[in-house]
Amino acid sequence: MLFRLPDAAAVIENPSAEELKELAARMPNAQPTRYGNLNVQTEVVNRSKGSTFIVTDEPDGQNQAISREEGERWARLQDEYIAQQEMVVVDGTVGNDPDFGTPARLYIEAANANIAGMQQQLYFSPGEHEPELTVIYTPNLKAEGFPDDRLIAVDLEQGVTRIFNSDYFGESKKGGLRMWNKLVYDRGGIPLHAGCKIIPTEHGKRVGLIVGLSGTGKTTTTFTRQNGSLPVQDDFVAWMPDGGVYATENGCFAKTFGLNPEDEPTIYGAVTQPDSYLENVSQHGDEVDFYDTNYTSNGRATFPFSVIEAGSADEIDEAHFLLILNKNENIVPAVAKLEGPQAAAFFMLGETTGTSAGGADEAGKFLRVPGTNPFFPMPHDLQGNRFLELLAEHPLEVYVMNTGRVGGPEDDERSRKVRIKHSSAIVKGIAEGTIEWERDPDFGYLVAASVPGIDDPEILQPRRLYEEQGRGDEYRALVERFKGERAEFLRGFPSLSDEIVSAVS
Repeated sequence: MLFRLPDAAAVIENPSAEELKELAARMPNAQPTRYGNLNVQTEVVNRSKGSTFIVTDEPDGQNQAISREEGERWARLQDEYIAQQEMVVVDGTVGNDPDFGTPARLYIEAANANIAGMQQQLYFSPGEHEPELTVIYTPNLKAEGFPDDRLIAVDLEQGVTRIFNSDYFGESKKGGLRMWNKLVYDRGGIPLHAGCKIIPTEHGKRVGLIVGLSGTGKTTTTFTRQNGSLPVQDDFVAWMPDGGVYATENGCFAKTFGLNPEDEPTIYGAVTQPDSYLENVSQHGDEVDFYDTNYTSNGRATFPFSVIEAGSADEIDEAHFLLILNKNENIVPAVAKLEGPQAAAFFMLGETTGTSAGGADEAGKFLRVPGTNPFFPMPHDLQGNRFLELLAEHPLEVYVMNTGRVGGPEDDERSRKVRIKHSSAIVKGIAEGTIEWERDPDFGYLVAASVPGIDDPEILQPRRLYEEQGRGDEYRALVERFKGERAEFLRGFPSLSDEIVSAVS
């Protein structure tokens, strides 16, 4: 049965982008900037992982869950609240492929019209079919008894996510994409928390996928230019059984901390023009400051791809390589080439240092997140096994790429920073096939002997850095620790293929 929206006191049906901006401008926490766009300061500044629950009577043991009876009780309470509110409906499509696009809908309080405007920028145009995915969003209704009186109730059977007491846009975006994750898996594919770009080379166009947790440089890596490369997608793609890759969004939700026109000219230009929305960016008068983190370091912006030069998803038949981003600070090289089950193992490990996007519980801490995808709403074992199956049927090159440091944290003067220019040179080298590789004796993957454009070999081979600094014992201890911890982590997924688990030993 199709889901019927609850009745409201008044409903604004699919307003234009201009009408939504006018509504958002009335919000007391919205400020105009000198660029002609709006900057909204929210009460909630990151995702609410601890308040997110799957509605089910059969919990999987990995995702938080509430019973169907409890979910229905909160649905009734939300419906009663909505009956007294003015609401906005925004219809769209997740993906633009005529055979794979998924009709979606956001139903949100008009008092938080910026969220509707931001979501409209990410949806593709609505089609003729009724929504398969619906997000019902009441930012001003508390869910008392849940963490922070906040609730994100995900009903995968109905295709409905209900959000209570969060005014952070990310909950709208992820509300739909989380449910879309299950649709992709059920159709035999795997959802990838990934950017996508097309890189021209003398051997033809190369399509790269970039997976990584928020804050690891996924957007930056997607938008940096190599040979005039163009971004196609920023956040989620589907990799399907026929090898096809499908985009999801018609815009970008970018972190703005440290944004400047020298390092990231495309993103900087996109967020400093009238059609973008800013969220939680520091502002004084009408001037924004992308470096001030007094309010939060998780400043954000949305913009439609129409304001930049972007590639078309229609150009993608298959992917040629996949980068697993890892923001580390010790013995992970700037790039390593993975093979077979080892690629699936590192995909499952999803190692990185957490950022403010995941809240205070994750910021600055070393994390392992399967598939770098904190939004997969089913047992994570399924991700690793499906990835290995697809890799066997449709081989593509897989790399782990460290966007952090080698040799220690920032306050250790012996460490080396992997800079944006280094990562860009690596992506260019991968696309053009100009990197020279050699086998790493400790981990068995391939490390770069040389990369055109990089004159610091120590970020390419951490073993060399540690030994030259007289830290060989420290390096060997880290090797043993990482091997043991990785194997232990993967053994925690009971259905994960033995091939994948043994690949890190």
